[in-house]
Parts: sequence; structure tokens; C-alpha cells
Amino acid sequence: MDPVALFQQVAASVPAYRAFLAENSIDPGKIRTSQDFARLPMTTKETYTRRHPLPDLCRDGVIGDIVAVSSGSTGEPSFWPRSAADEQVIAARFEEVFRNSFAAHERRTLAVVCFALGTWVGGLFTVDCCRQLAARGYPITVVAPGTDRREILRVLPELAPHFDQVVLLGYPPFLKNVIDTEDLPWHRWNVRLVTAGEVFSEEWRALVAGRAGIEDPVRGIASLYGTADAGVLGNETPLSVEIRRFLSARPDAARELFRESRLPTLVQYDPEVRFFEEHQGTLLFSGDNGVPLIRYHIADEGGLVAYDEMLAFVRRHGFEPAARGPERPFVYVFGRSHFTVSYYGANVFPENIAIGLEQPAISGRVTGKFVLEASEDADRDRHLTVTVELMPGEKPSEEIARAAGESILAQLLRLNSEFAHYVPAARQPPFIRLRESGDPEYFPPGAKHRYTR
Repeated sequence: MDPVALFQQVAASVPAYRAFLAENSIDPGKIRTSQDFARLPMTTKETYTRRHPLPDLCRDGVIGDIVAVSSGSTGEPSFWPRSAADEQVIAARFEEVFRNSFAAHERRTLAVVCFALGTWVGGLFTVDCCRQLAARGYPITVVAPGTDRREILRVLPELAPHFDQVVLLGYPPFLKNVIDTEDLPWHRWNVRLVTAGEVFSEEWRALVAGRAGIEDPVRGIASLYGTADAGVLGNETPLSVEIRRFLSARPDAARELFRESRLPTLVQYDPEVRFFEEHQGTLLFSGDNGVPLIRYHIADEGGLVAYDEMLAFVRRHGFEPAARGPERPFVYVFGRSHFTVSYYGANVFPENIAIGLEQPAISGRVTGKFVLEASEDADRDRHLTVTVELMPGEKPSEEIARAAGESILAQLLRLNSEFAHYVPAARQPPFIRLRESGDPEYFPPGAKHRYTR
């Protein structure tokens, strides 16, 4: 993508962006080079999209043919129009996953959309993109039970036996919960997963692959990096998954590459349709969407790695990936910085806790959902507290709490050097609170889960 050409197009056709440039005393005619582009002010929800009427944010002031609503996890919901043309670009990311990882061009595939339906972006967006693949000749049939587990339980046994493979698409904890708790013959259905919205660990990938009967986790589970603002921005490929799995077992190498004590989502993106930049450890992107966006700052922490640079790095550490392509740049994403908890000066990340609960000693007794807090007692002493959801049928016990605490602490010390060095040894063991499945205070069914408080 030529970012300067995109800028000129948006400046000429989007009323809100013209007003934004005028407010910042910028003459569009003087933006001619990539260096000029890099000096443009960033756009954000606060400085741009929420300050203008919805039509003014769209091309030629015309709202697209469908509107989605963001989840509002960081504030009030936002509205994001898009058109069929926008979805053709996004469908290419789905096509890469379905073709290169799942071989869906030669297998009858049942795509089961388990994202929330309605105005929220995930469900209908995914349905539309899967149907576009069917229109392109892929033998794909779509069913959309959404997050209604009773409906999933009703439709899967009827439909799955008629297909060569079943692809479940949804948020990671929801898909794991369905696989864990529904008494269905997953191993007979050649299951594949497409996830989005959350970072998960390679321990999670291996654990869920085993429970769902997925023989090859590299080609059986793929994550998408997307936003309500601009759709899917990148996707896991067999190459990116291989590299991530290699780095997950080598925290020092991962920290050298990503500059963090946690493992991000690692995807590849198409530079012909998305333009990414790094800004102080966060990501900016530009793209021609239903609401065209220039140097848009969504506050995701992460960075960029060129294809050749990534291959040189892993080879220097003794790894030669079996997958060869695609030869496109990588973007890595940690998620939003405000989801961390500060404890004795150390940033404790939900990803560190999740890996602790995914170890064999505890994973069979908990769902993987938790809430991380740094709470104070009556003496104003701080404690790292983890509230953990038990599997259906499990009851709280000292044995489970002890196993969870020991496993979490072991992974915190292995993965998080800040925690190991900053937190006094006596304060390192987390306080574990156990809650039964579906606890209304911490784990209400159907709600989008928040891992920190």
C-alpha cells in the first residue's frame, strides 16, 4: 500500500478527515513523501472518530451498507459502517487460513460461527466472510449458533457427520469451554479452530488441540488479529505459528525479540492493503475501510518485524521453520496495556497467569478463566489475587487451590523476570480464590470476560 496515495484519497473524499487536517493546519497538497506522511498527527477515537457525525467519517459522507458496533470494552460502544467491497479485502485473510491451513478448497467444510451475533462485529462479519469463500467456489457451509451453547449442541450432531471437517470460529475461552463441557464426539469430526480477540499461549493451543482431537496444532488452530474499527488486519499462518511455538519454549529469545516477558499474538499481514507503523511500543495502522483511517492509534501494544529479519533471527537461534511462506511482514500484538496489574513495581500480565492454569497438574480441573487483581488487606498490604473458575462439577478445595497457586507461581518466575526480581519472595505466591463454573460475580455466562480488575 502506498500510504501517501491513500492519504490523498481520504483527504479528498472524507469530510471528517478534511476537517481534522484543517484543525491541525495541514495542507494536503504538501504531503508528498513517506517522511511527510510519518509527520502527520495520529488519529484516535478521542481526537477523531468521536468528534464527528458518522456520515462525515465515511467516503463522500455516505454510510456503508451495514453497521457494526464495537464491544465498548474500554468505554462507550462505537459504530463502524462497512460495505461489501470492504469485506472482500477481509475475506482474503479468512481464505488464507481456510486454504493454506485447513485445505478447505478440497474438503467439505462446516463453518460454525460461535461469535456473538447481532450488532456486535464478530458474528455477522464472520458469517459474511465465510459465505464469500463459498461464493468463490469453496465447499463451505455456514451455520451460526452464535454464543448459544444449547444451539451449538443441537446443530453440531446433526450437521457435522455430513462434512469432512468442522471449523469452529469464536473467542478462545468460549471455544475451549464448549469443547471441555459438551459431551460431543470431537475426535470424529476433524475439528479446526479460528480464534480472535485474545492472546492465548502455546500451552493453550496444545491443550485445546488435544481435547478437540486436532492432530496438527500448527495447521489446526489459527488466530486472527482484527478490530471493529478496520476488520481483520492480519492472520496466523503455519510459518508464524511454528515460530511462535519455537519462541514459547525459549523465554530469553522471545524477550530479546519482543522486548517483553510475555508472548504476543504473532501474525502476518498484507502490506498491499494495510500499512502499519510502530509508535512508542504501540501500533498505528492505515487502511481504506468503511471508515477510512490514517495513522490510527488503537492503543494495542506491539511491533513489526520484516520477513527477512524474522527468519534471520530464528535461524540465529538454531531454528529452521518447515513452512516457507508467505513472504510477508509480521506484526506482533500484546493487547491493551491497561489489562496488566502492577505489583511491587512489576507488570503482571494475564498471559503469565493463563499459562500457569494450562499446565497438566491443574488444567483438567479449571476452565482457564480467571480474574487477576492486586488487592489490599486491612493492614494495606498488597496481595496478588487470582480468582479461578472451576470446571463444571468441581467444588472448591484446598488441594485445587494449592495446585493452581504452585503452577501459577512457577510460570510467573519462569516467564516474568520483573516479577522474579522485584517482588519479595514472601509476597510472590498468589492468593487463589476458587469459584464454581458460571459464578455470577466473576464468570457470568455469555458476557465477554475481563481478566483483570
